Amino acid sequence: MIKKLIIFPFGGNAREALGAILDINKQKKEWDVLGFLDDDPGHWGKDLCGVKVLGGREIIQKYPDAKILAVPGNPNNYLRRKEIIDNLGIEKSRFASIVHPTVIVFPDAKIGYNTLLITNIYVGSRASIGNNCIVLPNTTVAHDSVIEDYCCVGSNVVISGYVTIHKNCYISSGTSIRNNITVGEKSLVGLGSNVVADVEPQVVVAGNPAKIIKKVGP
Repeated sequence: MIKKLIIFPFGGNAREALGAILDINKQKKEWDVLGFLDDDPGHWGKDLCGVKVLGGREIIQKYPDAKILAVPGNPNNYLRRKEIIDNLGIEKSRFASIVHPTVIVFPDAKIGYNTLLITNIYVGSRASIGNNCIVLPNTTVAHDSVIEDYCCVGSNVVISGYVTIHKNCYISSGTSIRNNITVGEKSLVGLGSNVVADVEPQVVVAGNPAKIIKKVGP
């Protein structure tokens, strides 16, 4: 059965998501993408590959049978991801998850709802990726690792075994995280970092080895 889908907001992650969906549909038509939503009226009516920005979030109520993929998130607003997604005010059963055909998910791994996995990702044995997460291309989530809800993980990231990334974190592209590491809630790991020690909650770390750059707000 082909499912209707609306993507929110009209940002970089949403455009990447559309590419993944188009690849899924090449193998077997699964999704009818009705359009994008965005809170900025300046985006309304814009078009990407024939898919338009339909308007603001009020459009959700006009299509009650459509699934929603909500993928906000960048280094500047990652702390607000939970607020932005929760403020859509929809039941979790309405959220979709999108997994690109090139993604390898071990049979005993778990993927949550409203989670986007783009190309060439590996999710190992007993690994878990939570709800409302984004993982960008060419990333490895090794065995027994846990990525909790509302996290964003960039491209070309290596998350070794038995790593725990707590809620609402941002792991920038090119990062490597050693096995048995814990990244505290609401922390950001900077571009190309090597994480060899636990990361405190609510900090920004960067470098090789990664060190605290600053604290972040609640």
